[in-house]
Amino acid sequence: MVADPDVDGAGSAGLDGLARAYVRLALRLDRVVPGVLDAHLGDPADTARVAAEPAPRPDDLTRETDRLRQALPTGGSRAAFLDAQLRACRVLAERAGGREIGFIDEVERSYGVRIARGEPDRYREAHRALDALLGGSGALPERLAAFRDGDRLAPGHLPTALAAAVRALRERTAATVGLPPGEDVTLEVVDTAPWSGFSRWVGPRRSTITVNGGIGHRVTHLPLLVAHEAYPGHHTEHCRVAAARATGGGRPEREVFLARTPQSLVAEGAAELGLEAVVGPGWGRWNAEVLAAAGVPTDLDRAALGEAVEAVMARLAPVRQDAALMLHAEHRPDAEVVAHLRRWLLVDEARARRMLEFLAHPRWRTHTTTYVEGARLLRPWLVGSGPDSVTARLARVLDDPPTPEELRAGPPTPAPRPAPRRAAWPPWLRRTVGGRGLLPGSR
Repeated sequence: MVADPDVDGAGSAGLDGLARAYVRLALRLDRVVPGVLDAHLGDPADTARVAAEPAPRPDDLTRETDRLRQALPTGGSRAAFLDAQLRACRVLAERAGGREIGFIDEVERSYGVRIARGEPDRYREAHRALDALLGGSGALPERLAAFRDGDRLAPGHLPTALAAAVRALRERTAATVGLPPGEDVTLEVVDTAPWSGFSRWVGPRRSTITVNGGIGHRVTHLPLLVAHEAYPGHHTEHCRVAAARATGGGRPEREVFLARTPQSLVAEGAAELGLEAVVGPGWGRWNAEVLAAAGVPTDLDRAALGEAVEAVMARLAPVRQDAALMLHAEHRPDAEVVAHLRRWLLVDEARARRMLEFLAHPRWRTHTTTYVEGARLLRPWLVGSGPDSVTARLARVLDDPPTPEELRAGPPTPAPRPAPRRAAWPPWLRRTVGGRGLLPGSR
């Protein structure tokens, strides 16, 4: 194992030095757990130096995480972020070394959340709400499937619809959260994948958004996908971090994006809530109008209903986490897991088995928790009390993500602002401007 000068000396290099050592640890982990590093926004020379080292051993990486944690100072959001990340890095190193960790414990140590099965009574409430929304007669799964079939995009319209959604959400994100100059995304459509969409950072300030065209996308789902992967989701976070680094305002620990860590949970939660943040209520009709303007056939009434249906379906998101628990913690047979997905998510056998494929994949087996628990933790934080807008809070999450522990504590209380001093404004200025309510305290 290569000695790390930023760690030797019990952290004498300071927090920046420890953060740089964490970045190198992340690069080394990616060599023993390929694909765990979602993005590296730092100096490519760092990647080259780590790649030239002897192959790292998982046991050495385990000891390195312990050494870094011991060197961290007490207190402060940066130290809390690094400590949470390093706890997860230890799990990655342990599993790479062949250590067996129970699924629930793995999730807790990786993401900082303790998971359990959802409540069937809440699922039944969601079913009753869907029943009322969809109306008609017949079994609820059949009515939901019929509604979704009517919302389906013709395959030939998918590229046009994607491009239109990207343009519109990019404009919204730039106006509300903010985007650095020179950023952009490239779209590509593939026939099969275990996910519906995936964002890959290619830099500088560019991402490739890959969309699984084989699943048959719906008009209503499209803006949720684009918001999650691009604007204001993963691409937006990456390019804002890259821009801060380029201007000297970044922090070394933000140069790497590691899956299976608290950072991943918070990022996925923010991406899940992105459409609500930058468009808000009425996004279904807004999206239909955007697509119609691009020449994609849409139905405004169906779009509004689709938004309401998606809001109810979000209440059923824990069903997928149930399925992960059944598969990996309770070791239930595949058929039982599929039956659980079909019963509560109201999907057919083929759709349930696609979900099972994702849940069973070694790389993604814990990832469903990031969507479910990330959104659950982040929602009250984003809409918390205080003068900040939801989009301002979202920008803070993208630039300086809180840990799950900080999210549970609630949004920070803003410092009180001093009362305005009217006497500081000349009388003539008060007369000409104050009447329009533009002066502090004039409303």
